[in-house]
Amino acid sequence: MTAATAMTATVSPVGAAAELCTALREAGLYIGAAGADDHVQLIPLKASDARQLARLIRTGTKRTLKAARALREICEAYGVGLPEMRVRQGRITLGACRIDDAFRLARLLGASLPGPDVPDADVPDADAVRDLLAQAFPAATGGGTLDVSVREEAPDAVELGALDARTARRLIGALRF
Repeated sequence: MTAATAMTATVSPVGAAAELCTALREAGLYIGAAGADDHVQLIPLKASDARQLARLIRTGTKRTLKAARALREICEAYGVGLPEMRVRQGRITLGACRIDDAFRLARLLGASLPGPDVPDADVPDADAVRDLLAQAFPAATGGGTLDVSVREEAPDAVELGALDARTARRLIGALRF
């Protein structure tokens, strides 16, 4: 082993707590963590360490947060309401969407209805809108997927799943044209 490789080689610690401690140390934070693989507890943090940790997390999720903000803006510009859109676990969760907004989104993505063209005022039922989105979304985003489910307890809404930042950027691109 050369001197250069000796400096860059790291021993992978066993366990989630050890892995977290290593990552924190590599970021310049000396925060202790203890626990097993299924639960990890951080020791109490100084306020400055907590702020630095928050900055690191935001830096790591910057692309996702930026894509979520751009997606929200373009959807608002088109009048597509996504009031429950959130970034969770590194993905953009679109959440519940009214049927007319989901239909508008499907039409913006190029969904075509069988038979004569239906104006936006004649919104199909939730199952039909789900199918339209399932058809239009992959075509518009170059193969991206979006889980869409019909809420039985709320027949005027559909539940839109989560996207990674890359798929969200492709969706934004599709909506811009």
